[in-house]
Amino acid sequence: MGTKRARRKQEELFYASERTETPGHPFYEQLNRVLEQAKFDAFCEERCRGFYHAKVGRPSLAPGVYFRLLLIGFFEGIGSERGIGWRVADSLSLRRFLSYGLEEATPDHVTISRTRRLLDEATHQAVFTFVLAEVARRGMLKGKTIGIDATTLEANAAMRSIVRRDTGESYMEYLRRLATEAGIDSTDDNAVRRMDRKRKKKTSNEEWVNPHDRDAEVTKMKNGATHLAYKAEQAVDLDTGAIVAITTQGGAVGDTTSVQETLPAAGFAVAEQIATPTAQGQYKVHEQGMREVVTDQGYHSGASLAAMRETGVRSYVSVPQQPRRNWKGKAEQQAAVYANQRRVEGERGKRLLRRRGEFLERPFAHQYETGALRRVHVRGRKNVAKRVLLQAAAFNLALILRSITKAGTPRGLADLKSKLFCLLCRVLAALPPLSAPTTSLVDLSPVISLRKPHPFAKLRSRLSKPSHRRKWVF
Repeated sequence: MGTKRARRKQEELFYASERTETPGHPFYEQLNRVLEQAKFDAFCEERCRGFYHAKVGRPSLAPGVYFRLLLIGFFEGIGSERGIGWRVADSLSLRRFLSYGLEEATPDHVTISRTRRLLDEATHQAVFTFVLAEVARRGMLKGKTIGIDATTLEANAAMRSIVRRDTGESYMEYLRRLATEAGIDSTDDNAVRRMDRKRKKKTSNEEWVNPHDRDAEVTKMKNGATHLAYKAEQAVDLDTGAIVAITTQGGAVGDTTSVQETLPAAGFAVAEQIATPTAQGQYKVHEQGMREVVTDQGYHSGASLAAMRETGVRSYVSVPQQPRRNWKGKAEQQAAVYANQRRVEGERGKRLLRRRGEFLERPFAHQYETGALRRVHVRGRKNVAKRVLLQAAAFNLALILRSITKAGTPRGLADLKSKLFCLLCRVLAALPPLSAPTTSLVDLSPVISLRKPHPFAKLRSRLSKPSHRRKWVF
């Protein structure tokens, strides 16, 4: 197995000034310091030791380097492993972040994907838990009030490739057979399409499947289009914004079904961090663990609310407009639904629902929009879960870096520097003039000569000359 210590090399026997080096990106330098303080590489090597052979096989990719590569996908906004490999090979700062020299070949997409398939989902979950423990250690996890929400991710499979589960026919072959049975010319494509428009329940997941990705399910996306997709559901701490748990299901799984997996995972994740020592003056993990759950109206059902009540968790689920229900034989569900409605209509319930819109939608935007994972480039639920777990771990690391550098991504750090420079220019422009204008014929030259030079006179004169302006590159 490749390790960080084994990759260290003896310094070459020539002057360092003769070798071209990059100073490194300040964001990734800080990220490396955070990971080294937490002993990230030692943890990954110990956790992944069982997946590697001591001698047999090609030179392997160090586990710490592999997980850093997937973190780069989030911070650089690259969704595919091929794109990550190209970006690393092209960037000197990312080479320094991964400890690769100019003469070394960086990992290509084949090595990255091979390592991902080698390591199981539990190992990726362990890395996510390791990052969550670091978040709790820095006082950025409370865990009392948890918000749960889900989003759909387009799968790496096309609808045109779906086949029947029973016969293995493609969609067009199935339509031509139906047209022949209905007395329609099956060779006339326009007639076949007109017949298909009149049919109902055309692509049920019980009847159709994609042979290249059998875990993806036919799902109607938010924009109204129908695609094969997955569903990522995550639990977020509404006090700090940290992601405490994330699960992956098929795209057509309902919210009331998927929450039965996500809610216990969030409770266990918070309970594991109760004993974690916390920095002074920061949030501490709630002693009783998770006590409140906030969701939208898609999770509202009598059975799910009754299950939350049995676990001792107070629910704040938005109440949809429903007709009057018959509660005969459902006394527990009735009590849970009415108790939830009273809490939602209270002042605290309204505040929590407003906070849900802020802290639950923002992680989705960072992970899947700017993080470029709205469409996954891997196949199979396990592979999708691995990418989603590392994407959530990168988001939690961004929270740590935001508390240190006030920026959670390299682009955010560059924007912050440019804003500070623009602010400095505005301050210099707002300063009073260097000398008062002449308003009379009295000779004021002796007075002006005794006056001290303005402290920013030299800097202002340099900024006013176009030839001496410095080009700032971040």
